[in-house]
Amino acid sequence: MNAKPTMGQLIWRALRCRCPACGEGRLLTGYARQVEACAVCGARFGHIRADDGPAWLTILIVGHIVVSLILTVEPNVDWPQWLSMSVWVAAAIGACLLVLPRAKCFFIGAIWRAGAPGSETV
Repeated sequence: MNAKPTMGQLIWRALRCRCPACGEGRLLTGYARQVEACAVCGARFGHIRADDGPAWLTILIVGHIVVSLILTVEPNVDWPQWLSMSVWVAAAIGACLLVLPRAKCFFIGAIWRAGAPGSETV
């Protein structure tokens, strides 16, 4: 594939944890380890480092969602404090586990799309 994907395509591929170049191959092996190269198109990603970007994006997204839910639900329910604490902590942890690999895929794809050199040039 010669043309770079649009930002919309890049986001869709990141949400599915797919190769940003072709949209078919897996970008991660396991939970959050990136592949060296796409098994389908051969695009190389092993040199790209997302560093703290995915963690930052995960905190930003999950924080907004969970705090909004807390502010919406808590005034309308009469849960014991232990239940409320358990529900919101579990929701935050679950959301973080769901968002983090997708955020990593997004950052890897965005760095790749921008043509940034990665870590091979120091």
